[in-house]
Amino acid sequence: MFGRDRPNAASDWTETMSETHSGGCLCGGVQYVVNGPLRDVVNCHCGQCRRTHGHFAGYTEAALSDFKLKRSDSLKWYQSSAQARRGFCSICGASLFWVPEGDDHVAIAAGTLDKPTGLRTVAHIYVADAGDYYTIADGLKKYPGTSTTTVDE
Repeated sequence: MFGRDRPNAASDWTETMSETHSGGCLCGGVQYVVNGPLRDVVNCHCGQCRRTHGHFAGYTEAALSDFKLKRSDSLKWYQSSAQARRGFCSICGASLFWVPEGDDHVAIAAGTLDKPTGLRTVAHIYVADAGDYYTIADGLKKYPGTSTTTVDE
């Protein structure tokens, strides 16, 4: 169900305690609630995330069964690949979610959550695709893709 349980994911990712989390876009046209645990934040450096967000993207994750839209007036979906679709606000342009096809979870842009989140950033993925205009030097684990072997090993 969560990133740490799927093959090719970092084994040390943790989840928040079961609680309620809310969030939404800048203009309020999309609002959501998660009634359940969230995975800690993972920074993704893949080309799709960098182009969608304008830089790398920090995502948490929740079970689809725990995720509910409270308001979706301006929510639009873009099929970004055969494997995933991305949800964004058609008014303010906020990138909010991505959902893997046929999966039971939703990845949520961590910056769209209301505080306090109780989350921490634990890793970087797709560092092999990182932009050439920045370095990743925060000491967190780095994965070339989503494999469990870090760049540092």
